[in-house]
Amino acid sequence: MTERHTFVAPDLPPTDVFDRCVRCGLCLPTCPTYVETLVETSGPRGRIALIKAVAEERLDLLSPGFVHQMSECLDCRACEAVCPSGVEYGRILEPSRTQIVRAQAPARSWRARFARSLLIGQLFSNLALMRAAALLLKIYQRSGLQALVRRTGLLRALGLQDVEALAPRISDRFFVPRDQRFVPQGRPRSTAFLHAGCIMHVAFAGWNEATVRVLGAAGVETIVPRGQGCCGAITIHAGDMERGRELAKRNIEAFERSGADAYVINAAGCGSALKEYGTLLHDDPDWAERATAFSSRVYDVLEYVDELGLPAGALGPLRGVVTYQDACHLAHAQRITAPPRRLLASIPGLELREMDESSLCCGSAGIYNVTQPDMAQRLQQRKVERIVDVAPEIVATANPGCALQIRNGLDRAGKPEIAVKHVVELLDESLAVAARYAG
Repeated sequence: MTERHTFVAPDLPPTDVFDRCVRCGLCLPTCPTYVETLVETSGPRGRIALIKAVAEERLDLLSPGFVHQMSECLDCRACEAVCPSGVEYGRILEPSRTQIVRAQAPARSWRARFARSLLIGQLFSNLALMRAAALLLKIYQRSGLQALVRRTGLLRALGLQDVEALAPRISDRFFVPRDQRFVPQGRPRSTAFLHAGCIMHVAFAGWNEATVRVLGAAGVETIVPRGQGCCGAITIHAGDMERGRELAKRNIEAFERSGADAYVINAAGCGSALKEYGTLLHDDPDWAERATAFSSRVYDVLEYVDELGLPAGALGPLRGVVTYQDACHLAHAQRITAPPRRLLASIPGLELREMDESSLCCGSAGIYNVTQPDMAQRLQQRKVERIVDVAPEIVATANPGCALQIRNGLDRAGKPEIAVKHVVELLDESLAVAARYAG
């Protein structure tokens, strides 16, 4: 007799959440996978129907179609932003993935279990291990070995050429949390805890350095406590909810010890995860209240700087045409779309041109471009076409995954001359120009 797999506690998606869907279809034009496939089950309401069928034991948890749809979804939250019924789609999808991962565990080979434990379990839980891995990648990239391996055709023979091309270029120096404190000129307006990130602190250290300078210009004292760690987004999206909770508790404790007024983040995906700690730990009596209080103090750096404002005359002119790519977890999960545009518009000399479908996912979505390469590349090509249509010199974004995916897509399209930058980098460059003029 075939074993039947169903949802089990404690991560059963709450029925009131998926019963809230009235099947109006307003979510469909915003869903990247539905827009690409025009298949009902590749859209939010179709996936909600599948989840409900599993919850009611009309469909097996490990049926191939269900597993595929839970994996194909980008968890971009675009459907949440337009849903008139307020369906919290993330609260349905992520527990469903967790249930699938648990049910699949007994059948995994020891190699698969080891790889998952190392990559999802250890690498994102231990910043020292992340730095060690980054150092090896840096040697590979800088020593000439990368160019040699690419010429041999080995990557293509192993089917790894696309994955290798997506790897971030490791920063010249790492931005390691060591209880640093950066004090602005004059009396600080507030104190911010800067989240250095896991991949961010080794591959996007320049973003963190620019963030410190921009916060300083806004009158913010910035501290970078050593007790922080990964936000947990990657582990949660990969179906390891329990490990995500442990990472959340570590960051909450670090923030509480810091005495900071705000927890500031410059990666949209991380910011979304941090702002949802209250939901993640809602049923833990020892942590629920602390998590909710923590999440209420989390700010994306663009949201925070836009709210505080920069001094008059602080920004110098930058010449160029820029288009803004809405990071999904900034636009949809956090509902932050105006602050980045206001900040870009405040930079003298910079021309902002809006692209079509700016808020449609680029196909990065954490490690989605590795686990679902076909759909990721379709969305990447679509995004690059929209970018090229407005002929920018710079693509501005607010998330490292978006930056990597778009950079890779532009290179594939033969457009290496188009730069990809975080909005905070452009603000930092503008501040530097003004400082040179003043000096």
